[in-house]
Amino acid sequence: MHARAVAAKVLVDVVVGGCSLDDAFDDGIQQLQSPREAPLLKELCYGTLRWRWRLAALLRVLMDRPVRPADADIEQLLLAGLYQVLYMDVPAPLAVDSTVAATAELGKPWARGLVNAVLRRFLREQEDLLPHADATEVASFSHPTWLIEEIRRDWPDQADAILRANNTRAPMTLRVNRNKTTREAYQVLLAQAGHHATPGRVSPDALVLASPVAVDALPEFSAGWVSVQDEAAQLAAVWLDAKSGMRVLDACAAPGGKLGHIAECCPDLAELVALDVSTHRLDLVESTIARLNVRARLICHNATQPEVWWDGTPFDRILLDAPCSGVGVIRRHPDIKSLRRDTDIPALAARQHALLAALWPLLQPGGMLLYVTCSILDIENAGQMAAFLRIHPDALEQPLPATCGHALAVGRQILPGDDNMDGFYYAAISKRT
Repeated sequence: MHARAVAAKVLVDVVVGGCSLDDAFDDGIQQLQSPREAPLLKELCYGTLRWRWRLAALLRVLMDRPVRPADADIEQLLLAGLYQVLYMDVPAPLAVDSTVAATAELGKPWARGLVNAVLRRFLREQEDLLPHADATEVASFSHPTWLIEEIRRDWPDQADAILRANNTRAPMTLRVNRNKTTREAYQVLLAQAGHHATPGRVSPDALVLASPVAVDALPEFSAGWVSVQDEAAQLAAVWLDAKSGMRVLDACAAPGGKLGHIAECCPDLAELVALDVSTHRLDLVESTIARLNVRARLICHNATQPEVWWDGTPFDRILLDAPCSGVGVIRRHPDIKSLRRDTDIPALAARQHALLAALWPLLQPGGMLLYVTCSILDIENAGQMAAFLRIHPDALEQPLPATCGHALAVGRQILPGDDNMDGFYYAAISKRT
């Protein structure tokens, strides 16, 4: 099956089936007639989801009546077709003809005329149609209503910039393993391999690639010299500030990127414990630490039930990279806009509260817990931590470096696009002695 037909099926899996884009895309790759079409499939899926609300508004203008729910694949094919002619460097005739041809591969040749007519009408009338489609914020910013409202409430002065940043492409950022080489030396290796990179501004280990590449094209990737990790995420290990001889817990550790960085930053810890509730996800952690050649003890249990897995010895540092809405990383995961609902947020905040309550007793007096999310919503971030401080008199906020992000009532918030980073929240809380 060719890329355009597969893209329609992948998009249905996400938009209708509620599947994550990563999982749906992996399944889609297996259906491709040729692996050479994988980059096109990726562009169609990620781009169409990124601009889904704007494309859907256009489609409503272009069609007399909506597509039947039973023909959701044709609707997604139309959206992918509009994405090609609006956003991709594909000759219009090729985009239209290839999209029309995909109707047969989907087993719906009756839709051939419909797809052809809609796309050709758009090409003829786009200058008149686009202003009508962009008449609402939902279409012009290509975000669901609830998320626009949440962002405007929490970030009234920055909301437009956040919404625009969410529709940009995130860079491919690398984390150089300081135990294997230096950032400067690895930058030279990249240049010799034909890959231009510049140092990150806030993480001492970050290199930002000018163009993304396959990981197997990165020098010594399999030997653990480098990992792929956004610069904002790299601050977790930096701001955790683990020292030699400390006992460190990474709660919710999978897939292991932050854990690996902690081990790279301080290889002589007394113990590094990786905790996650999922056996499958702990397998990813195991693969990560094997590639990096670092040590950690892996525990598969629910972090909110320490009575089951904790040995009673307190930790000097706890990293809680809490499950969250993920609305700070929409640049990398545009499916979040389609999958997340406003009703999810209170449940996530309750889970974060439970994790904090369960893990706090495990921290040594004088130790520090670093709370992290990839969200920009107050209820998950500063609001969550302010509530925590109110009910824990033995908790004291520690200031974080003002090298990036926005100072909040508690913690610091990096917004999507700040220094070309993803949106991350950090708060450091120490336990009084």
